[in-house]
Amino acid sequence: MFKEILQNIKIKAPLVHNITNYVTVNDCANIILACGGSPIMADDILEVEDITSICNSLVINIGTLNNKTIESMIKAGIKSNELKHPIIFDPVGAGASKLRTNTTFKLLKELNFSVIRGNISEIKTISEGSLSGKSRGVDANVHDVITDGNLNETIMFVKELSQKTNAVIAITGAIDIVSNGNKSYVIRNGHSLMSKISGTGCMLSSIIGAFCGANNDNILDATAAAVCSMGLCGELAFEKVQQNNGGTATFKMHIIDYMSKLDENIFKEGAKIEIR
Repeated sequence: MFKEILQNIKIKAPLVHNITNYVTVNDCANIILACGGSPIMADDILEVEDITSICNSLVINIGTLNNKTIESMIKAGIKSNELKHPIIFDPVGAGASKLRTNTTFKLLKELNFSVIRGNISEIKTISEGSLSGKSRGVDANVHDVITDGNLNETIMFVKELSQKTNAVIAITGAIDIVSNGNKSYVIRNGHSLMSKISGTGCMLSSIIGAFCGANNDNILDATAAAVCSMGLCGELAFEKVQQNNGGTATFKMHIIDYMSKLDENIFKEGAKIEIR
């Protein structure tokens, strides 16, 4: 199952349209290339329909939101929905400001998303449907952390939200949960150092775009494979950093390196994923 998903990315080399965060746009482009896809970064309203028309998937990331790009996101999303392309939504910082939160709900109303990926606080803001989210900037609130103690409860929450939104929900953190409302994956790959560099969440959303673009008939498993792959590359990168007495900058570099080297054998050996 996951073997075929990984192989499809290399075979199909999906073209991924990103309307994303300018803080991390270069990292997102490079990790898409590393996993076997091809990135296009375009957010001008005059070209987003043309660009998304030639792509296999669309990633919308509100990390550096501004009024100029909101309509571009909607226009590109409507075109993607018409073409039945997967759309991945990363509601960065939803709950932290009125602009981000209101835009999140506007996008959810206007577009049909295939995948919604965020930290637990961002996803809870979506579920609550109000401005009462507890996002601490772009980071999850400490009170929302997923643990083994609240795992079953959180899985039920994710399943219900998936059914409500008709999207695969991916909550990422110390423990990752990916669900389509019926089948859920719990993923334990990753390393805590990933939270100490900018862009790991944005990069993950972009490679979900690549994985889904190459496997648009299996969005759930493609999303789970992408989440697992990113966490596994983080683990391998940390081992490399320790060996070389490196720091956070080389850690990010090695994450991208390992994504470019990832294959089905490395994935099978290192994946920490279970079905719930």
